[in-house]
Order: sequence, then C-alpha cells, then structure tokens
Amino acid sequence: MDDATSLDRLHDIVVPPEVPWWPPAPGWYAVMILVAAGVLAIAYRSWRHWQANRYRRAALQELQSADSAASVSEILRRTALAIQPRAEIADLVGDLWAAWLSEAAPLPMPAQVREQLASAIYRKSETTDELNSLREYASGWIQTHEIPAATNPLPEDRHGC
Repeated sequence: MDDATSLDRLHDIVVPPEVPWWPPAPGWYAVMILVAAGVLAIAYRSWRHWQANRYRRAALQELQSADSAASVSEILRRTALAIQPRAEIADLVGDLWAAWLSEAAPLPMPAQVREQLASAIYRKSETTDELNSLREYASGWIQTHEIPAATNPLPEDRHGC
C-alpha cells in the first residue's frame, strides 16, 4: 500500500495568516500626517476667517437695532474704521462719505440711500420704508465691502466696532 500516487500523501494547502490592518505600512503614516496637517490648516484658516469677520458680525447685530439714518451711518462709519485708518475715514462727510462707501463695495448705492447718508444728521426722522432701504444697503455693504490690500485686515486696536 505504499503507493506514491496516493492522495493520502498530499498535505493541505497552507494559507498565510491575514495581514492585519494595524499597524499600517510606513507610507500610511506619512499619508495620515499629511491629512492631519491639511485638516489643521483648513481649521486654522477657517478660524482666522471667522475672527477677521468678527467686526462684520458685530456691525450686523447692531444694525438690527438702528432706528435712524444717523445711527445706521454711525454703524457704517465704525465698520469702515475697522478696515481703514481713522485719518482717512474721519474727514469724510456728506457726499464724500457716500461716495467712499459706494467705492468700497461692489453694491450699487440707490440715490435715496446716498441722499440719506449725505444728510442723515440733518434729518429729524425717516419713514420706515426709507430706513429699511438704508438698513438693507448697510447690511449688504457690511457683508460685501472689500478690505484694501495694503491694510492689515484686523490690527489689534481695531477689533471693536
């Protein structure tokens, strides 16, 4: 019975053990470090963007309680002071103020709003419709105005609005 061709003499197939997923190969450590660095960079940039727009959020919140054209103009002026030096903004009054606002944002300024901003301090009261259009423009301006490239986005002394 010593048959060389007998199937009883065969051994079972030996399967190697499965490769565990942990610890990964060294290349995966590099990929994990890059992904973690990318996530941290995105989180940091998002945080900086959120911090840089803090003055916008504060101005929009104050704008909700503004009850006159003068108070809306004041909020716009304080917002402008967050992005431009005081010397440049403080001298702007009347039509110059309205023109500067118009140039600083891609938003078209309606003539009624321009007139309100130019003569806001000389008026006693406005109708609700006039004030709403001014508030709407101010809200759009606060959200869309552009920060001049030469200006530091938010120096420490300009954070408050």
